[in-house]
Amino acid sequence: MTPARVTGTPGRTRVLIVGGGITGLAAAHHLRDLLGPDAEIIVAEQAMRLGGKIHTVDFAGRPVETGAESLLAARPEAIALAEAVGLGDALVYPSDAKPALSIGGELLDFPAGHMMGIPGDPADVAAIANAKERPDNGLPILEAGGDMSVGALVRSRLGNEVLDRLVAPMLGGVYAGDVDRLSVRAVMPQLAAALERHARLTDAVNEIKRPPTDAPRRPVFATVDGGLERLVTATSATARAEVRLGMTVRELRQTPYGWEVIAGPVPDPIKITADAVILAVPASPAAVLLRAVEPQAAAALSGVAYASVALAAFAFDKVDLPERSGFLTPASEGKTVKAATFASKKWPHLGRRRQIVRVSMGRLGEEALLQYDDATLAKTALRELGEHLGQRLPEPVEQRIDRWGGALPQYTPGHVARIAAAREALAAHPNIAIAGAAVDGVGIAACIASGQKAATTIAEQLTHSH
Repeated sequence: MTPARVTGTPGRTRVLIVGGGITGLAAAHHLRDLLGPDAEIIVAEQAMRLGGKIHTVDFAGRPVETGAESLLAARPEAIALAEAVGLGDALVYPSDAKPALSIGGELLDFPAGHMMGIPGDPADVAAIANAKERPDNGLPILEAGGDMSVGALVRSRLGNEVLDRLVAPMLGGVYAGDVDRLSVRAVMPQLAAALERHARLTDAVNEIKRPPTDAPRRPVFATVDGGLERLVTATSATARAEVRLGMTVRELRQTPYGWEVIAGPVPDPIKITADAVILAVPASPAAVLLRAVEPQAAAALSGVAYASVALAAFAFDKVDLPERSGFLTPASEGKTVKAATFASKKWPHLGRRRQIVRVSMGRLGEEALLQYDDATLAKTALRELGEHLGQRLPEPVEQRIDRWGGALPQYTPGHVARIAAAREALAAHPNIAIAGAAVDGVGIAACIASGQKAATTIAEQLTHSH
């Protein structure tokens, strides 16, 4: 069957955004600002809801996140977007409770002034791992533009124990990744820049983590009262885009007049024409769409691996939780549970009537874990949570399991350079951009920044071509 054609209104610019996660919605919102009220902006989303990894549910009478939990307030993009879409007054911040390290059945403090678990103070290295920083040769650790794995960096400078006890749990919590396959430049760009100036790793960390003496300390994280899905809904509404849910984009072609995609169900597809396209989807579908357009960009994206995770949420009527925001644990502890968040302790706005705990399971290569049924995963999570806390936990009044297959992209050394080369190759094809966690970093703030960057690129190209 010949696909039905959807064409734009003559004289009006049309942009198609593939992917309705926060990246695509941030791109749509920024395009609306840049292109004005007359532009046609279409968001095509394969799922039957917007938001991607942001999903808020009613759990034990409270709005609880089943995916991404918070906004990084230490960088400006997420907070600025929330304010721009009318949610500035709904932003809430965590308590002063600190996360712990769970080692050998004990909850230990993280060193102050660390960068992704890498200590900035040599005394902390000795205290946590009974190790000391290796002698340096006086040369900067990284050459300009160079890269290496986080594992190689920390192991060579601070030793295996610091890597295993501090850095691996932190990166395992954020990326569910293998420290020996994660790029310093992609995961910690600020640190990579400092490593070009310093011969000692602790000196490089210290330069970044040294707090300004006069400025008040700002919270690192934030969330939205009522749930992060409010940010999704408000951004979509403010962007005034035409949202098409349940629409899979299957083919992408460049035409003399712009771009054309084949989308929708196989037996009855439609053809959509657009002046420009933003791909805001994970690496694999983006690579498939780009294969016939720009093979180099497709190859760079197809090399991005993903880790899968499972999240368990428990609500307790009465449970004795420590005054912590949660804990992380090294893989060497041999547990399925790699992290937990004591949501009711961390987020005061949730109240203390019931204690809510989120438990994270799964690291890179542990995809088989997701095949267990909900009851087995919940039982394992509850038992191990009790072991970490040194107590037998009561039966929860409510529980749920959420699986996120292929949730977290893994940035191997050289990732930043490969993505830069992919974007350079794509620049030969006007009015197309890539965005999202696959290319520019995990986390809501990074995804928003990526979507906005793609929107800026497209708006500039469209203005120039017109």
